[in-house]
Amino acid sequence: MKKTFVFIWLAILLSTISYLLWHEDWKYTLPTPVPPDYQAARPVDGHSLSARINAEDNKPVFLHFFNPACPCSRFNMPHFKSLVQKYGEQLSFAIVVMSDKKKYTADEIRDKFDLDIPVFFDRAIADSCRVYSTPQAVILDTKRRLYYRGNYNKSRFCEDKNTNYAQMAIDSLLDNSTHLITDKAALKSYGCSLPNCTKQN
Repeated sequence: MKKTFVFIWLAILLSTISYLLWHEDWKYTLPTPVPPDYQAARPVDGHSLSARINAEDNKPVFLHFFNPACPCSRFNMPHFKSLVQKYGEQLSFAIVVMSDKKKYTADEIRDKFDLDIPVFFDRAIADSCRVYSTPQAVILDTKRRLYYRGNYNKSRFCEDKNTNYAQMAIDSLLDNSTHLITDKAALKSYGCSLPNCTKQN
């Protein structure tokens, strides 16, 4: 009788843990709710952005929108670092920190990433790029026009090479291709809502 009770208790415990892990993973496959006042059609003012982020060279600009409190941002960190290491000579990378809960310094963020790249705390950059979740990637071409705004990968940990959307966008831009990514999953927002974003009911 005692063995049966222990077996049943362990089965319930394992089932509960499995459900919680499944639910947590399933949650990250859902798109981030679009803010009610979102206007996707508004073009990005790339020249205004380049002045705001001090992009003075002739390289394309890659903006990484990051919230230290967002689990999705943390899962994405190794992949983002790999992009910087691979394309750092060809693109100007920068981090845009989106956090209202805690004040961070640029040095703290650079230490967290172990990367020597610019760090900005300007919410207006996200507003200009129409970014409302983290992590998100924005790429501006050499004329400071929006080339890509979207996800890094369909997979939570960015391990699916077939949906490496941000890297595909970089490769496409560097190849001077006008063939943009049309996969709906690349252009939807997945992750954590930015501070002050209102979720849909």
